[in-house]
Order: sequence, then C-alpha cells, then structure tokens
Amino acid sequence: MLKGNHVGLRAIEKEDLPKLMQWRNNPELRKFFRETNEINSINQQKWYESIIDKNSAHKMFSIINLETNELMGACGLCYIDWVNRSADFSIYLGYDNLYIDKVYAIDSAKIMQEYAFSVLNLHRLWAEIYSIDNAKKEFFNTLGFTFEGEFRETYWYDNKWHNSLFYSLLSSDEK
Repeated sequence: MLKGNHVGLRAIEKEDLPKLMQWRNNPELRKFFRETNEINSINQQKWYESIIDKNSAHKMFSIINLETNELMGACGLCYIDWVNRSADFSIYLGYDNLYIDKVYAIDSAKIMQEYAFSVLNLHRLWAEIYSIDNAKKEFFNTLGFTFEGEFRETYWYDNKWHNSLFYSLLSSDEK
C-alpha cells in the first residue's frame, strides 16, 4: 500500500467492485465522468480485468481511509504512454458523496503524483474535466497543475453544451 497522511492507495480488489460500481453509477458523480452511462456488473468486471492485466495502460488504485480502513474511492493513471512518459490522472471519492475534497482527494493526489514521477518515471500528468466541474478546477489549481486550454462545447449535459478543460503537471514542476 502507498501511504499518505490520511489515505492509502492499494490495488483494487474484486470485493471493491460493488461499491465502486454504486459510486460510479451515482448521477451526482457520474455527470463529471467521461463515460456518462450507467454500468452493470458485467461492464465493471471487464473493466477490472483490464486494469489488473500486467500489460494494461492503466494503473488504478482503491483509496482507503487509513484510520478506518474503509474504501473511499478510486484514483489512478489512465492511457499511460510509456514512450512519451505521460498519463491521464483520474480520481473520485464516492464515500459520503465527497467526490473531491480538500483532505482525502489532495492526499490521494500527492501520493499518485509521487508514484507517477518517482516510481514510474513519468514526465507529464494530464487531465480533462468539464467546465461544470468546479471542485476539480479548484483541486487541480491547488495541486499546482497548469491550465492548458479548453475545447469548446464537447459535453452535452442538462440540455446545454459545456467545454472540456485541460490541465497538466510536469515532473519538473514538482521541483
């Protein structure tokens, strides 16, 4: 387990899947995800099998509260490009509908950044979020990510178009 001050990141276990699927299907959280459709247990199982494959381009972790040992959410690196040493940073806290907070999410992200840059030797983390996602805008700013720009009207939600916002953090930004 990778440990921070408040949370630990560990491999996602099969026992985590029902809770992760429940959170993933929560409409209040799902509106911020790229994959906006509900998933079923078959979809969840296929996802799980794809991330545990040692050749996967994804490194996903369960977020565990160190004090209570409860599952809180998931985070990880997706679409890892080993040649260009970059990955998409992903995170959410389903526990207590936190989604993104100033304690557990920040702690998880700092652990993930250390893992990405020091263990995997990645150079660049990036993220795409939607313009309606104010919690993640603040989150990425707090973590020192650079706002790189936006693609206009990429996401249809609540009967209107929203933009995609792009953020990045380089290993050299950490110094």
